[in-house]
Amino acid sequence: MTTNNLVTTERLEVRALYQIAQLIESALDLDKALSETLRILHETLRMERATLVLPDESGASLSIRASYGLTHEEAQKGVYRLDEGIIGKIFSSSQPFVVPDILKEPMFLNRTGARNHLKKKEISFIGVPVILMEKPVGVLSVDRLFGAEVSFEEDIRFLTVVATLIAQFLNLHRAIVNKEKHLIEENISLKEEMKNRYSHHNIIGQCKAMQEVFRYIEKVAPSRATTLLLGESGTGKELVAKAIHFASPRQEKPFIKVNCAALPETLLESELFGHEKGAFTGAHVQKKGRFELANGGTLFLDELGELPLHLQAKLLRVLQEQNFERLGGTVTISVDVRIIAATNRSLEQAVEEKSFREDLFYRLNVVPINLPPLRNRIEDIPILLDHFLRESNRIHQKKTSLSREVINFLINYQWPGNVRELQNLIERLVIMADDHTIEFKEIPSYLTLSQEKEGPPPMVEKLNASTPAPAPAVRSAKPLEEIERREVEAALIRHGWVQARAARELGLTQRQIGYKIKKFAIDPPDYLR
Repeated sequence: MTTNNLVTTERLEVRALYQIAQLIESALDLDKALSETLRILHETLRMERATLVLPDESGASLSIRASYGLTHEEAQKGVYRLDEGIIGKIFSSSQPFVVPDILKEPMFLNRTGARNHLKKKEISFIGVPVILMEKPVGVLSVDRLFGAEVSFEEDIRFLTVVATLIAQFLNLHRAIVNKEKHLIEENISLKEEMKNRYSHHNIIGQCKAMQEVFRYIEKVAPSRATTLLLGESGTGKELVAKAIHFASPRQEKPFIKVNCAALPETLLESELFGHEKGAFTGAHVQKKGRFELANGGTLFLDELGELPLHLQAKLLRVLQEQNFERLGGTVTISVDVRIIAATNRSLEQAVEEKSFREDLFYRLNVVPINLPPLRNRIEDIPILLDHFLRESNRIHQKKTSLSREVINFLINYQWPGNVRELQNLIERLVIMADDHTIEFKEIPSYLTLSQEKEGPPPMVEKLNASTPAPAPAVRSAKPLEEIERREVEAALIRHGWVQARAARELGLTQRQIGYKIKKFAIDPPDYLR
């Protein structure tokens, strides 16, 4: 081979390797990447028929996974035992093999029959092993229609590099498949966990009011009926909504939540119904809304009482007709979505005030479920304390318990923030606890001010991670609420009415302090209005 021919060949090989390396992005579609690799060998370097042979699923034989220059029927015939013929020899020995003339090689089986009608008598066959982690995982082979001037050493060197790239394709594809399999298994496991977790039998509550909630869940879950969850913030409306979904025939379909109070009015319509590209400034791409994403499943509309009037009309249409148009669109989209709505407002009063549509209210109020506030579930507080203490200890790897004074106080407290407030408080106490027993002095000051007037609580047995405490008689809430009101107002004054700072001092979330400001009708000074 002349120097010019050698330089040309090297350039072609570099170009081929570059093109093959670009196929790494197609490793998810392995068959496409392999077929493209063999096509590049033919078109760039004039290598004729090419095959990639891999072990089958059983690992007992080798078969053609990808080919170039073979018909589908010919490729189907390319099946070999692990030690059969030249292919088997290359695979079992992990060594390349060259047949200068296949007509003179008895080991060459020509099982595919692809070379029977060639006019040229001299066909060279070159095969190299595909090695991954020092083990053979396949065989790459090509035909050459050249004479004695062919440099088999150069071809073997080049094909070995190609086989190395193919091995990386196989390795990457295997990793992607394993990851996808793991994600599928994890998704199934999470669905089972969610199903068990939000089965209404696992919602904590033994009082009569909660038993009535459980009865409603059991009755309404199998139906398609729209359900309206009523109750104060923190009573567990989302938990009940999920229990209904996971006890329903839609349990394998999506459960999508939208907080109608958390998004500004300008974004809420797009969030619910989606928008077309160019529907408004910033709408650079088409976006599906929550109704489309929930198709076949359940859409949970939390804090529905905050929904603007013009969106109430659109919601009513979806409830009645099960179709809508995206913002800026003209195509009508049909969906099959079950609606579960929740609110802490009196919708009857909102209807009277003309801030909520009467027809929508009656359409939503098919099956109302009232969730009781925690202060009306005194007998459930000990088991809730036990549950949240267990969970917080597990998450934060602690072994804390509550002193009898703490237990008694928490049972008697009025819990304006309901179960969510109780859960957050227990987690905070566990995180901040230095010793194994949480003492009364560690209760946040905004909760304990009432003790200065009423004296220490009566004795109750210590609650640990396995023994719930009995519930003593409930004290009057009025003195406590008045003291709590003064403490919240004082904190707001100290922090210049910056609610976030006052909330941090009191150990509350911004949502909780906002609730207390509204509950106690605390007004800011005139200069801040």
